[in-house]
Amino acid sequence: MKKIIISLLLFIFIGRIYGQTNKSISIKLSKGLEKIYERKYINGFSVAIVNQDGILYKKGFGYSNIKTSKKYTNNTIQNIASISKTFIGIALLKAQELGKLNLDEDINKYLPFDVRNPYFPFNHITIRQLATHTSSIKDPSKYEKNGYILKEKENKEAQVNSNFRSPDEKIALDKFLKNILSKDGKWYRKNNFIKTKPGELFKYSNVAAGLAALIIEKATNQSFNKFTNEHILKPLKMFDSGWSFKQVDISKHSKLYIDNETELAFYQLANYPDGGLITSASDLGKYLCELIAGYSGNGNILKNESYKELFKPQLTNVNYTERNESVYNDEYNIGIFMGISAHEQIGHTGGDPGVATHMFFNTKTKIGKLLIVNTDLKKEGIKEFIDIWKKLEEYETKL
Repeated sequence: MKKIIISLLLFIFIGRIYGQTNKSISIKLSKGLEKIYERKYINGFSVAIVNQDGILYKKGFGYSNIKTSKKYTNNTIQNIASISKTFIGIALLKAQELGKLNLDEDINKYLPFDVRNPYFPFNHITIRQLATHTSSIKDPSKYEKNGYILKEKENKEAQVNSNFRSPDEKIALDKFLKNILSKDGKWYRKNNFIKTKPGELFKYSNVAAGLAALIIEKATNQSFNKFTNEHILKPLKMFDSGWSFKQVDISKHSKLYIDNETELAFYQLANYPDGGLITSASDLGKYLCELIAGYSGNGNILKNESYKELFKPQLTNVNYTERNESVYNDEYNIGIFMGISAHEQIGHTGGDPGVATHMFFNTKTKIGKLLIVNTDLKKEGIKEFIDIWKKLEEYETKL
């Protein structure tokens, strides 16, 4: 009995020391990030460091609304750009688990309109090729010019980008994609495809990502929005996250900024699955925990076989004209809409008007980190973003 009591007391004592040490490290990290924020090229941002067991550190800095001096917190929400594509990858594999589709099937088995590379009309495009950016579909100028839809017609002092469309011009996902990819579409051109056979060459494509989400809709007879909410957001208790302004508490949403004083008008994406998820550092941290757990064989929302497929490098040198081997380059290789760098980092980056994001985990240490920013990054802003990321990197294994 005495041995048990001594062991318990020792456990409590060590736990207290660990808690105090962790708190001290968190304070130092916060001070370091606050000092970087003081440059004020970025108006507001949030960060998190996680492992598969939970969130080790999360915090917001700066302002989500400069005019009202509203603080940016770890619960502030905003769109996260292309990190959203990783949710398409999870959703594809969940739909495959449910027997609704197979990654190696012809996309035209599911689509309500025919999609073929006009340069190679007899080579079918597979779902896997969409998910690995080897479909030969590229993003035409019409994607940019028609893809951003204003939330409101009148935006007062907020700036409206030249390619932002009126809410009256918003169209459904299937119609948007048909306009680009179907011969019957009003924006269709042969050069919406590259002159390479499907499956041969890596060419990053937002349009292909949206098409993968549309296939999920047709295969499951459920909107992508509802399918991901049921199979990803709710199980992970990401209750502050959603794919539209109607799904989230708009009072928690950050303003977005062109620079350190110019507010950008709120917008939505016609091709919303490619970059339109609205979330917070707290919620996205839960998702990153699940990704690390899934990589380690302990995931909850997919089977182990599916997680292995999600993270399996799908490409080789023959799929590239050149490869960038920088530490956080998410295009060096790819799983199923999951970026894989040359240096044991898995995740994704993102960028849209007024938005910059990073989310990665280290496959060796099983520690992940994320950064969400509400400001366009000009030269000095880019340096501030990099220094924030480096500061997270400095402390990630100390927590």
